Amino acid sequence: MAKGKNKADNKSQEAEINEEVLDQVEGTESQEEEKEEQKEELSVEDKLQAELKESQDKYLRLYSEFENFRRRTSKEKLDLITTANESLLQALLPVVDDFERAGKSMTEEADLKSVKEGVDLVFAKLTSILESKGVKAVEAEIGGEFDLEKHEAITQIPAPEEKLKGKIVDVVEKGYLLGDKVIRFAKVVTGA
Repeated sequence: MAKGKNKADNKSQEAEINEEVLDQVEGTESQEEEKEEQKEELSVEDKLQAELKESQDKYLRLYSEFENFRRRTSKEKLDLITTANESLLQALLPVVDDFERAGKSMTEEADLKSVKEGVDLVFAKLTSILESKGVKAVEAEIGGEFDLEKHEAITQIPAPEEKLKGKIVDVVEKGYLLGDKVIRFAKVVTGA
């Protein structure tokens, strides 16, 4: 029986050793699993931080690009405003020269007819330059219809004739269009 008892003791010891080894293996496995979970948690956290840094970098670059664009366009606007009328002014300079020559010729003894012709030529040159730049006169004729879109009534007088009631009686100042936009309304007197 002693042998049977020893065998039983050996078996129980072996079972205990096996259990201990299994516990150790399971403990090691659980520790490894915990380490892997921590690594995964750290890697997820690291990934999120990397994504955050990347998003912040993209935001800063986009913001910088927008600021550069805004500065560039505002500079271009200023340049455009300062030089917008340059071509018009260059086209008007010969008219100024013609007026200077006409002024000099008027101081000398000249007949009225030649002075009038000179002024008419300068006026024709000026109107042709304005027309080439898109400026045209607003039609406002005595007896014509009053149009709120193009005319400005500065006063209203009793109509000298019955047919002039509600119509234009006198044109005080011409109006002008730039393309289809009114840049100056024609100042007219209307009949009541």
